[in-house]
Amino acid sequence: MDPTSSSSSSLRWRILRKALINRSDSQSQAEIKRVSRKATQGFNLIPCQLVASALEDSREACVCYTIPIPPSPKLYLTQRVDNCSDLNDFEISNRHNIDNTGLVCQWPSEEVLAYFCMSQPDRFRGKRVIELGSGYGLAGLVIAATTEASEVVISDGNPQVVNYIKRNIESNSMAFSNNTSVKAMEFHWNQHELSELTNTFDIIVASDCTFFKEFHKDLASIIKVLLKANEPSEALFFSPKRGDSLDKFLKEIEDIGLHYVLTEKYDDQVWKRHETLVKGDDESWPSYDKSHCYPLLIQITNYHK
Repeated sequence: MDPTSSSSSSLRWRILRKALINRSDSQSQAEIKRVSRKATQGFNLIPCQLVASALEDSREACVCYTIPIPPSPKLYLTQRVDNCSDLNDFEISNRHNIDNTGLVCQWPSEEVLAYFCMSQPDRFRGKRVIELGSGYGLAGLVIAATTEASEVVISDGNPQVVNYIKRNIESNSMAFSNNTSVKAMEFHWNQHELSELTNTFDIIVASDCTFFKEFHKDLASIIKVLLKANEPSEALFFSPKRGDSLDKFLKEIEDIGLHYVLTEKYDDQVWKRHETLVKGDDESWPSYDKSHCYPLLIQITNYHK
């Protein structure tokens, strides 16, 4: 098949399987250059640097994130080296009916979510917060370190990812407010036994969780279950449009009786960085495309009559 006839999304997921196939031919390299949306530095909103690689597990690295607000606290996240997956990772994903993206890399929308939350501490102060599909937990950890939320639950459906979250919570515990409870949770959006979590959260946060259309209905349902019903509550999602995937998710949100507001320009610094990337003035993200890369803010609430 001519690679130019394949859709960009299907080619991106072929790249994720590269760890299993390990192709090095010129066609594979051309595909990677043409469709990969992952940047070396993403939006470069939270400075980060590699602290250590080749830890006990040669697939892991420790990355230091310096939160850009006084007194510049640092968070140390253990995570996989980018695109370092193996057959066992995919077997676990299939067993739990989940995707494997949380292990692949730190995705740019997660950085935008973390930066946005860090910039609005009053929004989270004293609130119960849960992050869905968190990956290594950057946004949840930033919320715990900067906003004085009363509780931060950092969740993912992949048990391997949850193990990383637990390690990252432990290694950064000194950075959290004394009044903030932080915990990891393996959480699947189609869970039914949720009595202890029903209508308990003030804020849900998530990034890049709307790509897979087969999960839309469960995700919309779980938002309604988790949000407090009789007092103000909200879900803050950051997601690029990616074809019609975001529109289809928002249709599910409407169908279940929730309300949403879609905002394109929600932070001056993020928008400035976006404009620089669109113009091609920054070579760190040569394949930057607004529809696939720029996360929109979706604020989801219950109707209050």
